[in-house]
Parts: sequence; C-alpha cells; structure tokens
Amino acid sequence: MSEFLSKPMNRRQTLAALSTGAASLTLAACGGGIPDDMAVIPPPPPGTGGAPSGASALLDSVAENLLVHSPEGATALGIDTGARAAMRGQLSDRSPAGVAALAETLKADLARVRAVDTVGLDHQARTSLAVVDSAYSTALDGFALPYGDVAVGGWRNTPYVVIQNVGAYLDVPRLLGSDQPVKTSADAEAYLSRLAAFPDVLDGETERLKSAGAQGLIAPAFLIDKAIPQMEATLADARGGGTLADSLASKAREAGLAGDWGARATAMAQGPVAAALERQIAALKAQRPQATMDAGMWARPGGDEWYAWGLRASTTTRMTPDEVHQMGIDQLAELHGRMDPILRKLGYTQGSVGARMQALANDPRYKFPEGDKGREEIKAYIQTWLAKIRAELPRAFRTLVKGNVEVKRLPLAEEPGAPAAYGGAGSIDGTIPGKMWINLRTTDLHSKYSLPDLVMHEAIPGHVWQGEYANQMPLIRSMLAFNAYSEGWALYAEQLADELGLYDDFEVGRLGYLQSLAFRACRLVVDTGIHAKRWTREEGVKFFVERNGSNPLEVASEVDRYCSWAGQACGYKVGHSEIVRQRSRAQAALGAKYDLRDYDNIVVEGGNVPLDVLAKNVDEYIAEAKG
Repeated sequence: MSEFLSKPMNRRQTLAALSTGAASLTLAACGGGIPDDMAVIPPPPPGTGGAPSGASALLDSVAENLLVHSPEGATALGIDTGARAAMRGQLSDRSPAGVAALAETLKADLARVRAVDTVGLDHQARTSLAVVDSAYSTALDGFALPYGDVAVGGWRNTPYVVIQNVGAYLDVPRLLGSDQPVKTSADAEAYLSRLAAFPDVLDGETERLKSAGAQGLIAPAFLIDKAIPQMEATLADARGGGTLADSLASKAREAGLAGDWGARATAMAQGPVAAALERQIAALKAQRPQATMDAGMWARPGGDEWYAWGLRASTTTRMTPDEVHQMGIDQLAELHGRMDPILRKLGYTQGSVGARMQALANDPRYKFPEGDKGREEIKAYIQTWLAKIRAELPRAFRTLVKGNVEVKRLPLAEEPGAPAAYGGAGSIDGTIPGKMWINLRTTDLHSKYSLPDLVMHEAIPGHVWQGEYANQMPLIRSMLAFNAYSEGWALYAEQLADELGLYDDFEVGRLGYLQSLAFRACRLVVDTGIHAKRWTREEGVKFFVERNGSNPLEVASEVDRYCSWAGQACGYKVGHSEIVRQRSRAQAALGAKYDLRDYDNIVVEGGNVPLDVLAKNVDEYIAEAKG
C-alpha cells in the first residue's frame, strides 16, 4: 500500500505508500542489505533523471510546488533538508482554503506542462510530462466535485474527510511517531512545531466535515460507529500526554538532547490538541443521528458521479461499474478453477472452493499461536520469506535495488480499522527505511499459507521494491503514484514469487497466492456491488466469505474500507491484469528475443504510470528489442 503517511492500504504503496494531507504522494525506500555481487542501482540526487534541462527544470519546479502543499511528503522522502528544512516543522493545510489553494497550484502547473513542446524530448521526459498531466487533470476533476478528499497522483480518494481510516487524528501521530527525525535540537523544535500545528489541521478537517454534512453527505452509520471509538482513543492518549509526548521524549533521549521536550509536548497534547479532537468528535457525533446503514455511494447526494470519478482515478481507465463487476466474476471463476485441484491434492475434496478454503483456514497446521508468542513467530516468519525471495530476484530483474525493508506492527489505535498489512518504500536517501506494517491485533488475521504472499505484495518485490526504482527518477515521479500501477505491480510481484518457484515445495503457499488473486477479483465484484448495485455491507462480507473462503475478521474491515475509499479496491486486479496482458503481448511480439528480466525492468524502471502510459512504454521496449 502502497503512498505518503496516511491510511492503511496497501496502501499500498502504498503507499504502502501511505498518504498525509490533501495531496497524497508516494513513499519510497532503502535499507537492509543484498549480496555484494548483485548489480545495484545507486540513487541519483533528487531532481535528476535524464530529462533535457528545460523539461527537467519544469518537472523540478512542479515537484517543489506540490511539496509546499504536503510538507509531510518531504519528510517521508527524506528531503526536508537544506532549502526545504522548514518543511520538517509544517503540516498540510486541510481547511477549505488549503484545498482550494492546492487546486489552484495544480491548475497552473498543468497549464505549464501542457505548454511544453515535446518534440526532441527523450522517452523519460515525455513520460514524466504525461504522468503529471494525467495525475493533475484527474485530481482537478475530483476537486470539482462538491465534497471529499482528493489524492494527487495517489490512492486514497475518499468522499469522507474524517472516518475510521481517514483523518489527521490517525495521520499525524503516525508521522510524528514513525518518520519524524529527531537528531538535533532543531529537529525537536520541528516536532513541536508540527504538534502545535496539529489543532489547526484538525479544525480545518472539522470545517469540511460540517460543510459536507450540510450538503447531505453523511458517512454510513457503521463507519461512524467504528471511527468514534478510535478518535476517542486518540483523545484519551492526548489528554494523558501519551504517545505524542513519549515519542518526542524518547527520540530526544536517544539523540542525547538535553531539555524538557516531553513536558512541552505534553502541554500541547493535553491542551490545544485535545480540545481540537474534542471538537472533531463532537462534529462527527452530531451527524450520527442522520446516518443510515446504506453502505454505498448510490445513497449519497451526487454519489453516482463521485463513484464514477473514484473508479476512474483508481483504475486509470474508463471502465464502467458493470464492466468492472463482470471482470471480477469472470476472473474469480478462472482462479477457483486453478485452486480446486490443489485443494483436492491436500485432501479437501468436499464443497465449494470457498467452503474448502474456510476449512483450510481452521487447519491448526497453518495457524500461529495466540498472543505475543504468535506475534513474534509472525515477524520471524516474514523475515524467512524475505530471505527466500531475495535469493531469487536476479532471475527476474536485469538491475536490482536494495529492497531494504523494516517490519513494524501497526499502531494499536489504528489496528481495528486497518487491513492485514500495508507497505511502502522509504526515503530517497535511505535514511528512512521502507516499511511493511503488519496488523497484529489478533494472530488469527494471518496464516502460514497466506502470509508469504502478503510479504511479496507489501515488501519485496512489491511496494518497497517498486518504490526504490521510482526514487531513481525526477522528484515529481517519486511523489506521484497511480493506484492501478502500484497495486497491479504488487499483485504481479506475488505472481513472480510463484513463477520463481518459491511454492514448488510448499504448495499450500501457492494456494494462498491464488486465493490472494481471487480476493482481489472479489474486490471488483464487491466494490461495484456496494457502490453501484446497492449491496449492503453484509452482502459484501458474505460474498467474500462464501465465494472465496476469506477470513471473516479481515473481510469486515476490508468491506468497511471499500465503503470509505470508494473505487480504490478496483485498481489492484485491473492493474495486475493489464501488466500481465502487456507481458503476453511482448512475449508474442519478441519470441526468442523476449527475456523476463528485460520486461520486468521496463515496467518497474518506467516508474509509476497510468495504464495507457504503461502500454506506450511496452511499445517502445518491443520496438527497441526487435532492433
């Protein structure tokens, strides 16, 4: 998940690229180690990337203008230094005025990009300009809608400003606790500056929350009921000083900094931050009596229009809800056809594929122990599979990045509303490692046959791996991400692990991989079912459990996520299917000249792109390989 510090995904990119602020940018990373004999791409200085000087300067200018609106992004990328040092103490403006200012910046920079004469520019420069055009024009269409958060070249588009997986009440504590560096007194002051700005950020969101409510845009009752306890947990933590103060005190202590840092942070948290959280909670509670149990956008004012845009932003296609829905049904049938013989081989012969997968999920051979013992086993198991995939990567890529990743448990306050895991790459310079965030609220969320596939998706060769290639590009390309590509690549990474033989002696792991793809096919059906076909939340959960044998504990949060991130879940399988289709096209066109390593590098080194740009990149690869 896959995307700057924000909400659980994927996301995804991820992220996970994770996202914070009105502009969702993309995390990228380094850290870890690989054998000395592997070819490794060193990161270039930010802002370079091979474009002619005029185009390069324009792209750098566009990047700087976007960073002004999302200073958290500069921290996530590790570039909040030098001329950008002030950004380390700033937060995005989430007020109506802040959102309007961002939209104006996008409009002006889109005009500059479209005015460029691309004749004579190299491939990378043309691609980068096309990426900015696509991201900005799609975002501006989103800003023209009457409500919601818009991810600028990111994955987290949502009609709801604050809900169970959306809002500064989640984003800012995670940013300060995880990525905020504190090595000097100036860093500690920057931490306090961000903490001091937190109340205004919350109030800006609250103003937009009230504005949307006045237009009749009220989140489903079950999402509000999930969000309020989480917000109250953040409030209780702030009232006690809690993690906001403890994190600064701990970081300052580790850096050997003298001073009353913890006490100063406590005063801010207990005073202005707590008061702003109280106002936000009161505003959401005031909307609860008007809320209904209707899950989809069809039940919201202008909801059909919003969903059409959300689906387009997520898939970077013009597919209709009906087309996406049918694609999911067809692919689910095909994948279940591949799962059936494996289940029979394992002794599961009776009932539907979904019923047999439910039975498999209860097999004690594949369960982790409960409690902290099981949590530690899960972390160790992840490291085992990371080592296995690292050994095979030279067979799949012509050039390699480091693939440095840190496995971390999700913050406790976030776990109830989060998916099983998400991940994303870290900073351009490697000072902030890539992360695989794992949800450990209960060990029953994970099994020994499904966790390896999750590792491939979130870490290597998925989100962390792809993000490091993105960091070799002009800065704007490290910042912009497209959900269909990000998540499509992560699913393709799962496929690569199977093709590289990781499950040849662990066939139940292959079953976990196929169930993962089937899960994403289910998403196409359920997301469109909820938002366009008037399914209930319960119908969505039931489809996953009965048709795919999915874990009910995981699925409940998944379906809630689709309700708040309308359309986002459809990008995964649409993107994966297109990457595989383009690979088949390259194989057919090149015959004996085709090499998996070349194709994979073309896709990953081409950067995060909309699917039509991906097709153009493959066109150029085919033409060049033919000679």
